Amino acid sequence: MKILVLNSGSSSLKYQVIDMDTEEMLAKGYFERIGQPNSFLTHKVKGEVHKFEHPAENHEKAIAFVLSRLTNENYGVLKDLEELDGIGHRVVHGGEKFSDSVQITQEVIEEIKKCSDLAPLHNPACILGMEACQKIAPKMKMVAVFDTAFHQTITKEKYMYPIPYQYYEKYGIRKYGFHGTSHQYVSNRVAEIMGKDKKELKIVNCHLGQGCSVCAIKDGKSVETSMGLTPLGGIPMGSRSGDLDPSILTYLMQKENLSADDMNFILNKKSGVYGISEVSVDFRDIEAEALSGEKQAQLALDVYHYLTACYIARCAVAMGGIDVLTFTAGVGEKGPMSRKAIAEQLAFLGVKIDAERNEIRGKEAEISTSDSKVKVYIIPTNEELMIARETLKLIGDSRDVP
Repeated sequence: MKILVLNSGSSSLKYQVIDMDTEEMLAKGYFERIGQPNSFLTHKVKGEVHKFEHPAENHEKAIAFVLSRLTNENYGVLKDLEELDGIGHRVVHGGEKFSDSVQITQEVIEEIKKCSDLAPLHNPACILGMEACQKIAPKMKMVAVFDTAFHQTITKEKYMYPIPYQYYEKYGIRKYGFHGTSHQYVSNRVAEIMGKDKKELKIVNCHLGQGCSVCAIKDGKSVETSMGLTPLGGIPMGSRSGDLDPSILTYLMQKENLSADDMNFILNKKSGVYGISEVSVDFRDIEAEALSGEKQAQLALDVYHYLTACYIARCAVAMGGIDVLTFTAGVGEKGPMSRKAIAEQLAFLGVKIDAERNEIRGKEAEISTSDSKVKVYIIPTNEELMIARETLKLIGDSRDVP
């Protein structure tokens, strides 16, 4: 059985085709600049990369072209669309309505639209992708997999904000959490590697990339996470601030005569490690500057490492302890400097990592010492596979899908 996974952005489209009999990725690609004159597709198949400059004024045209590449005799992995058993769509925000993945119907699309105020850059684009697929392949089964769904097990005292309750009732203002498919995949995978039932483990997963979040997973369920109402909250990120004293916003808006849109732009695009370092949103660039003696770059990293360690400790409080610490995503998988700096601040919890093992990049590996009370692992994430598994589960395959 073959599943197409789609991740629709406002002007982009990422995709993978996965053979679910082997869980092998057959093809993947990235369509950029949709709606612009210079749109193009980067398509990877059988170890080769092909670039196609192709006009795509909307997502329907982009998806149609992607499907034409997937069924092309030279670049494809499908004889025709009949070989596809379903399409899984990544949806960033499901609000309180969706606590699990669901088959897509018109009613589901309408409910996702209602969550668009909470994810204005993401949900509308995802809906465009769904509606495009409905036109191109109207009989195809489709599934929506939500970034927020995994966190719906967080209890109310942990997701409520201490503001007037009426705003929760009127607008749904609460902590939702994100990167759910990544946290779920990594927690499943590390339990599998350890040969344990995930329900026996207290896991803290650190999804550290351009976007960052930390998640406490107990009994296989999310019980605490760093991101909040939106993916802006929590620990500092590449260009996103993370949590702040809320008075900072009103103070700066008054002093600098900033609008709400101005402030939103600063917090999302000009803050985080980029804001402090004034170097880059790329952690590799900041690390290089720090190693050369640039103090602001080092300060940005120090703040990032400290606040990440603080949230890991918060997650340990939420679970009453910690058995396993995992690192994933770009920095988590390939950043030995950050892993070391974070782990050193968690020594009081019994975290110890082996310096030589920690030099591994981008591969599954245990990096803790033999006497560490907390096991520490690098687990490369695979959100697309998680989405494909959820899709397969819902479209009615007879296999037992993990």
